[in-house]
Amino acid sequence: MISVLFVCLGNICRSPMAEAVLRHQIEAEGLSNQIQVDSAGTGDWHIGKIPHEGTRLLLDSYGISYSGMTARQVSASDFGSFDYLVCMDDSNERNLRALPGGREASIIKFMDLLPEEETREVPDPYYTGNFEEVYRLVNLGCRKLLDKIQQEKL
Repeated sequence: MISVLFVCLGNICRSPMAEAVLRHQIEAEGLSNQIQVDSAGTGDWHIGKIPHEGTRLLLDSYGISYSGMTARQVSASDFGSFDYLVCMDDSNERNLRALPGGREASIIKFMDLLPEEETREVPDPYYTGNFEEVYRLVNLGCRKLLDKIQQEKL
């Protein structure tokens, strides 16, 4: 089983959106028995909470399930459990690298999947309120990540 972990700050906006979108794309490709997806936050403020209302409303509008998703904090054990660790911005990458084992971990910056985009970090809609723009980036980036996984691992 190939595994992907998306990481953002609080695990209620960007990373759960990416988790839900990639799961949806995986299901559409019939790959659910080969790829699993999770998300986590570098902070602990929202542990146990469901995704942010803005994320839920947007995913609902696209018919994408987020059922059963609750926020959790990333841990050092995640480095050995996931094939792909994908962080949403530079701050999250620094926080991951500060964990035991983080300096050696292979971490992908989400926006490196989208070199054609001007922005180099996925904006945090918790602060910007722009969930549609985040969805646009997440949808495109998850498609590229799924293509990458299929080329490298399947």
